[in-house]
Amino acid sequence: MTPVPVAVLLLSLIAFSAAARQNVIKLPSQASRFFRPNNDGDSSPSGTRWAVLVAGSSGYWNYRHQADVCHAYQLLRKGGLKEENIVVFMYDDIADNEENPRKGIIINSPHGSDVYQGVPKDYTGDDVTVDNLFAVILGDKTAVKGGSGKVVDSGPNDHIFIFYSDHGGPGVLGMPTSPYLYADDLNDVLKKKHASGTYKSMVFYLEACESGSIFEGLLEEGLNIYATTASNAVESSWGTYCPGEEPSPPPEYETCLGDLYSVAWMEDSGVHNLQTETLRQQYELVKKRTIGAGSSYGSHVMQYGDVGLNKDKLDLYMGTNPANDNFTFVDANSLTPPPSRVTNQRDADLVHFWDKYRKAPEGSTRKTEAQKQVLEAMSHRLHVDNSVKLVGKLLFGISEGSEVLNKVRSAGQPLADDWTCLKNMVRAFERHCGSLSQYGIKHMRSFANICNAGIQMEQMEEAASQACTSIPSGPWSSLHRGFSA
Repeated sequence: MTPVPVAVLLLSLIAFSAAARQNVIKLPSQASRFFRPNNDGDSSPSGTRWAVLVAGSSGYWNYRHQADVCHAYQLLRKGGLKEENIVVFMYDDIADNEENPRKGIIINSPHGSDVYQGVPKDYTGDDVTVDNLFAVILGDKTAVKGGSGKVVDSGPNDHIFIFYSDHGGPGVLGMPTSPYLYADDLNDVLKKKHASGTYKSMVFYLEACESGSIFEGLLEEGLNIYATTASNAVESSWGTYCPGEEPSPPPEYETCLGDLYSVAWMEDSGVHNLQTETLRQQYELVKKRTIGAGSSYGSHVMQYGDVGLNKDKLDLYMGTNPANDNFTFVDANSLTPPPSRVTNQRDADLVHFWDKYRKAPEGSTRKTEAQKQVLEAMSHRLHVDNSVKLVGKLLFGISEGSEVLNKVRSAGQPLADDWTCLKNMVRAFERHCGSLSQYGIKHMRSFANICNAGIQMEQMEEAASQACTSIPSGPWSSLHRGFSA
């Protein structure tokens, strides 16, 4: 592939946007609990609060995901949840990363304090896996491999809060390991958790691109689960506090510090008495901040499952900080004003590489390295985009290929009819074309539509082998971690 001049690449690197205010979530209940004392700080009058916090990425350019999760941990601890009732998944390669200007410290906003200190390292590095996450949610200690072994050992009167921050695509969430997390598998686990009778109600906050597709047509009512997502099933979510934005991170930072939906619900929770604010009220606030009113950017915060649970007070899931007892929720809320611009989640890595290149001294090794990273990332994007497009043309014809691959189902329908087929199609593509990576999972709808159209595996293998005669040598295409599915 002919190298693309860095100056030209800059024009396509960054997507920014005006952002306003809106949305967040809320949840419900069921069961009665047996033999569990309720006199601890993390226990509500009707049960114990549990939390699972997941940062599903690695790499310094994904700083914001671990910053989100660390911030959430501090928020819950101040709310009274005990460490033993909070399970944290994060790769843990940010705080001491050579790129981090403040070693051992992670911040989630430009003037924020350290949110890393004290965060338990339950599941880090290669222990951040889909299998371990499912075992933790189900409370299955025997299925956990590595890590602290901590699980959600909840009972029928308990309340569970899950927060997941990462890259995503239609029907899929990223992981720093392989395989990635698929919507059908997650919803199956949630059904199993409900069938076990080991919680009363659950709230799920999800930050990812196309995050609505994780629950659309899949999360059933009656499970006592209330979920909100940073975006609907067809749009990106947004990073914030990024270089070039206002407010921007401190000048020594060359990366986004947070995600718009995530910091919106946490900055709201951090300043109010959560005994007086409902999930619904927070949802509306976060939605307004996230929508990007009056622009082509921003995303639509959505809610799924047992929406009636959003009448619950936030403290049922997050506790409440005693220091905020006098700060009652009001509609004309003191939520931080929306940023003037935001960054598309999928472009946040390019924002980092470009800012690194821009600030590096001329002729330095650092500038050369940053230029290489920009070119590698852009080359990978072009390879994946062109390869998927070519596969579509080979399968459906030149005139029909793009239309079939990009077809969006009507609201309320799940992404795929056959999720096993979807995963098989992903593996077939990656065998010949290389890893989709955090960027390439944007094409998951295309693979779902290939399955929905009745394409057989042999046809897909043939098309992928013709589209890609070899796997590119760049790091983003490498399959050293295994297949995405």
